[in-house]
Amino acid sequence: MSSIFDYQDKTVIVTGGGSGIGQSIARSFASNNARIYILDLNEEGSMQTVEAIVSDKGWAKALPCNVADQSNVKATIDSIARESGKIDVLINNAGIAHIGTLETTSEADFDRVFQVNVKGVYNVMHEVIGHMKKQGGGVILNMASIAATSGIPDRFAYSMSKGAVLTMTLSVARDFLSDNIRCNSISPARVHTPFVDGFLRKNYPGQEAAMFDKLSKAQPIGRMGKPEEIASLALYLCSKEASFITGCDYLIDGGFTALR
Repeated sequence: MSSIFDYQDKTVIVTGGGSGIGQSIARSFASNNARIYILDLNEEGSMQTVEAIVSDKGWAKALPCNVADQSNVKATIDSIARESGKIDVLINNAGIAHIGTLETTSEADFDRVFQVNVKGVYNVMHEVIGHMKKQGGGVILNMASIAATSGIPDRFAYSMSKGAVLTMTLSVARDFLSDNIRCNSISPARVHTPFVDGFLRKNYPGQEAAMFDKLSKAQPIGRMGKPEEIASLALYLCSKEASFITGCDYLIDGGFTALR
């Protein structure tokens, strides 16, 4: 994915880079000369991402990391800072889904989603921010969702978590303006990833094609997003060309929010 954006000599951390959107983001930044560190518990997927980047003559390294564990995150981030000398871009993409209403969401379900989607984002930003301040600036991009601002059926805990991601983004953007640190978020609608295919196989066996069509048409544009399209937006928002943008949430939703 070549473009006008050049990340030569930039160190970029991508959480959840072992599959789906995170994998596309990692590959996109690597193809624009960034050094990529992938933080993910999915070691097999992470290594596949690394191998794809290296085969395209890029640079990438996978580090197993549980974003919900602050001590694990701190050790991992500190090791990256020592090795690379700086952290230019953090992309908080790691997250998990959950289906259920308030009534059907158990305390264990709620806690699990919170630990990964909210505390995980907090943990990584918390450990990166000091390094960015010390080096004179940086960029943070968080993966939110249309669920943060739209009522989505059966997504109580997930919506809660993405609403928190959005408001954490605004807070960090405001608090670190004077440190030359920009912080934005992206809010996709449904994106066609391996998670979607697995969800359909598990919940709608024999009806996958029909359900895929129904889910696709939930976006007014008539299809799901592609991981590469999310990656292109991320590539811009973290670039020097977007240096006037901070404290913003970018909808990439096929018209779902405004046109449905």
